[in-house]
Amino acid sequence: MDITPLIPEDRLIIEGYGAGGFRVSGERYEGSILLTPAQVLSWQVGSFQDFDIESLAPLKGLGDLSGIILLGCGRSGQFIAPSLRQEIRESYGLVVEAMDSGAACRTYNVLMSEDRPVVAALIQFD
Repeated sequence: MDITPLIPEDRLIIEGYGAGGFRVSGERYEGSILLTPAQVLSWQVGSFQDFDIESLAPLKGLGDLSGIILLGCGRSGQFIAPSLRQEIRESYGLVVEAMDSGAACRTYNVLMSEDRPVVAALIQFD
C-alpha cells in the first residue's frame, strides 16, 4: 500500500535543507527564502536577529495570505515577542510559529500536502 501523499505538480515542496540553503522542487536556493506553495523568493535575512516586520515586506506582492507562517529560525527555535506576533497578524493575516529551520521545512511539507494555507520564512544555516 502506497501512503505517499499526492501533491499536485504545481505545488512547491521542500526536498532538502542545510549547507547554506534549501532544495525546493528540484532547484537549489542559496541563503534564506520565503516560500508559498506556488512561489519561492530570495529573502535577505541572514539570522534571526535580522527578522522583523519589515523583513516580511516581499510577502505584500503575493496577494491575500492567510493561515500560518512558519518561521525557520536557523539551527534552533527562538522566542518571538507577542507585539511582533500581533503586528504580523494585523499586517499579513498570518499566525507565526517559530521553530528551527529543519522543523519548519518538514511542517511546511505536511501542511502544504494537506492543502492548508501556509507560508514558510526559512533562515539558512550551515
